[in-house]
Amino acid sequence: MTGLLPVAEALSRLLHSGSPKTGSELVSLHDAGGRVLASDLSAKLTQPPFDNSAMDGYAVRGDDLESGLPLRVTGEAAAGLAAPQSLGSGEAIRIFTGAPVPDGADTVLIQENAVVNPDGTITATSLPVKGRNIRPKGQDFRQDQVLLRQGQILDAGHLTLAAAMNYPRVSVYRKPIVGILATGNELLSPGSQLGPGQIIGSNTYGVAEIAREAGANVVDLGICPDRTNAIMASVGNAQAQNVDILVTLGGASVGDHDLVQSSLRQLGMTLDFWRIAMRPGKPLMVGKLDGMHVLGLPGNPASSLVCSYLFLEPLIRRVGSLPGINRLQQAVAGIDLPANDGRQDYIRSWLTSDSSGRGIATPFLPQDSSMMRIFAHADCLLVRAPFETALAQGDSCTIFRIKHSFSI
Repeated sequence: MTGLLPVAEALSRLLHSGSPKTGSELVSLHDAGGRVLASDLSAKLTQPPFDNSAMDGYAVRGDDLESGLPLRVTGEAAAGLAAPQSLGSGEAIRIFTGAPVPDGADTVLIQENAVVNPDGTITATSLPVKGRNIRPKGQDFRQDQVLLRQGQILDAGHLTLAAAMNYPRVSVYRKPIVGILATGNELLSPGSQLGPGQIIGSNTYGVAEIAREAGANVVDLGICPDRTNAIMASVGNAQAQNVDILVTLGGASVGDHDLVQSSLRQLGMTLDFWRIAMRPGKPLMVGKLDGMHVLGLPGNPASSLVCSYLFLEPLIRRVGSLPGINRLQQAVAGIDLPANDGRQDYIRSWLTSDSSGRGIATPFLPQDSSMMRIFAHADCLLVRAPFETALAQGDSCTIFRIKHSFSI
């Protein structure tokens, strides 16, 4: 369509304008999950720090076991205590999992394979391989060994390893800060008593959750009336709070009451583009103001959420040094669909599964962009390319997943 930017080109231009943040902060391991490591981590200790028993049993000399003679139990070794005296010939020491192996022992006889004789000696009923059931010092890693690299996204395994390396805190890149500014004289906060011509401003909450799930910290800049001076003041508030990505909701078009774009331009915003060949979400504005990304989303709820998944989430992950998420996959259409026009369509749909495990995407009807209920129950967006020919029920189609699971 003339004057409208294709979705793929718009996303490419948006991401090209973004660069990862370089600032870092120290956070506790409890707060580091999903964060991006800002520097390499080398082990502060050797793990395990000493030879220790992998099983409950008896620390022995392998040669003594092979002799078949009873062994005298001369002591006990438990986890958390220093190793007892050295082991002499013909002796055994009762040992528990994790306890230091005493000097002189080279094997642990597990307790299931040991018989305690009336005189307190033990005899093996099955001989272990010499060296069995002992975890040697440094088996996992050695002090000063680099085990986690800068840029690593910290998951459960990485956090466990960092703790074992003796790090209570780690340096991670700062999360991008996303400021969300809703605009419109008609908008009131949830819980308000509506007057004539007024509606509840709901978009902020869904957009904020998408931003948080993408890895951002969110600043709610409130609801701003359609007045240039008020919009400028709210943008100044965003800059004062070091917002990396300013998201405006509504007012980004060029109607008489759409003042967001003109206000931002007066403040010095460089506009990249603002009209996309997509449905819903055509009037999407992208620009930059003094290094702050500006993403102007349409005011209709479905439009703002679709655009948040398609553009805001990838931008946050780019700025936050996180890899992109591929939400596209193949399914089959649940109903017949007519040929598409020149805009890329994102149709809210629910997913079921056929007997072979294929996903079946069935659109909700109707698809008005102001309808929030169907978005809440949608599992995916069925994607129709510009000028795509008609789809028959059962034909292969592309879907954009917005939920990780669905009911069958």
